[in-house]
Amino acid sequence: MNESLRVVVADDQTLLRTGFTMILTADGIEVVGEAGNGAEAVELVRDTKPDVVLMDIRMPEVDGLEATRQILTGIADPPRIIILTTFDLDRYVYAALSSGASGFLLKDVTPEQLVAGVRTVRAGDGLLAPSITRRLIERFAPSEEAVGPALHRDLSVLSPRELEVLRLLAKGFSNAELAGQLHVSETTVKTHVSRILLKLDLRDRAQAIVMAYETGLVTPGGGGRFGRGARTKP
Repeated sequence: MNESLRVVVADDQTLLRTGFTMILTADGIEVVGEAGNGAEAVELVRDTKPDVVLMDIRMPEVDGLEATRQILTGIADPPRIIILTTFDLDRYVYAALSSGASGFLLKDVTPEQLVAGVRTVRAGDGLLAPSITRRLIERFAPSEEAVGPALHRDLSVLSPRELEVLRLLAKGFSNAELAGQLHVSETTVKTHVSRILLKLDLRDRAQAIVMAYETGLVTPGGGGRFGRGARTKP
């Protein structure tokens, strides 16, 4: 039996909301409410206290970016937020990740990917490929197009080993690959990651990746698994 999982779906397209709701419900996930704009989403989250919010980034009145900020900064024990977007290279997606969203899904996502994504962020993991994060940062971090606050953190609070883990994490290594690279167990890797998130006051790996690039710990095209010349989706 699946663990109880409660979701709010926020999108200004009724058919899309209905479709996502049907897909999630069919997999045993409870959709506790639907919202047509960001203001409705914030109120629904306050009233229903879901585990995950599927948040369209472009909605009337209050958009998904502002709704994400309000939820993550103004609500005790906020849910994980997955941004819904039509384009992977979207400046608002970058801003939402910087604000604490746990990842994003394209709106043409398959039912299997949607369900897996919701369950992934519920478990505390970020939902985005480091390669796509790198592309977002290459395009928006150096410019004023990046809407929202940068993730400025003092990396001096991290130990040398934690800095090494964060650097590899941002380059796209999984826990298993990190363990092999560092010659430690996966349990040890998970402990390091948890301590990094705690020390830097980050919600999950998605924010950690953004922060690693914004502080210059890792640079786009600077080598690693997703270095210059790596192939990514168009």
